[in-house]
Amino acid sequence: MKILVIHASAGAGHKMAAKAVYDVLRDDPAHEAVFVDALDYANPLFRATYRGSYTFLITKVSFVWGFFFGLVDLPGLQPVIRLCRRAYNALNTPRLHRHLIEEQYDWVISTHFLPIEVVSALKKSGKISSRLMACVTDYDVHRIWLGSGVDRYCAASDWTGNKLRRLGVADDRISVTGIPCSKKFAVHRDSGDMRRQLGLETGAFTVLVATGSFGIGPIEEIIDSLEDFQIIVVCGHNASLYQRLQEKAAQHVKVMGLVDNMHELMAAADVMVSKPGGLSVTEALVSRLPLIFFNAIPGQETQNVRILAEHCLGISGCTIAEIAVKLRELRASPETFAEMREQTKVLAKPDAVDAIVSLLRE
Repeated sequence: MKILVIHASAGAGHKMAAKAVYDVLRDDPAHEAVFVDALDYANPLFRATYRGSYTFLITKVSFVWGFFFGLVDLPGLQPVIRLCRRAYNALNTPRLHRHLIEEQYDWVISTHFLPIEVVSALKKSGKISSRLMACVTDYDVHRIWLGSGVDRYCAASDWTGNKLRRLGVADDRISVTGIPCSKKFAVHRDSGDMRRQLGLETGAFTVLVATGSFGIGPIEEIIDSLEDFQIIVVCGHNASLYQRLQEKAAQHVKVMGLVDNMHELMAAADVMVSKPGGLSVTEALVSRLPLIFFNAIPGQETQNVRILAEHCLGISGCTIAEIAVKLRELRASPETFAEMREQTKVLAKPDAVDAIVSLLRE
């Protein structure tokens, strides 16, 4: 079976989800899998603007992003928005259109909403007959994920599946698979061994501070408030933050930039203090790692926090001082800590990738 796994590189989560699915398909001789970033098939101006505007909005004026996120989700605007998106995408992604028409994939699996609209438009015009699978990478569903050509929606949870139904998606097009993440996160690793490999104290209560791929948030203030904890901080693409923290050279802090071993860092940690991105949350839940959230981006991340709170998962709405208090409470109460770890099972779906791949045979 010829399969395209496609994402758009606006934020790291969409790519990581797509890569998790692709890695499994690539090793299966029954499939010919291709991994593509949709923006690589867009014209240069569109590509730069798409990536750059998203980065600017969420890092500098996140309230503006939140406003547009809500505006584009209004039901009454959908016909106009869909028409504009279809025309805009057709104008700016002609190479992607040609690629899809030439290759005529059996399945297109998308972890971003941009390719969903492109594929749906081509299917509607009769130019391709590929089946389309949409893997929603947050715990809520924005209307921008909806496409007339989608044959199967992969939902993060029962809550997500019910939201899709409320948006008018037929039940037989919805599968609650979980958000796909690398199988490495489901492998049990001894925390002491992981800390030893990382050069950390094996018996110290360890906090993983994850800033997201853009390195957003009051990271230095958080770290300064946690002098009595062992800390791993991941700075992502924020080179200036990485440099400042390295210069401080605090003995209890291990500073890392952009990493490819997050599964090992999560295994070494007791708690993760993080932004509530869909993939970060999913990886932590599969790793059975309790979560404390900060600096949620208005829109998808605030929605993630709300849904997780409904499932008694994660601690949110904390000031920097309160984060430190919550961590000390967890360290002092093994019972509460154990309950938080156990609660991660409510939404954790470690077999999400296998569930998604199995749908290709239907």
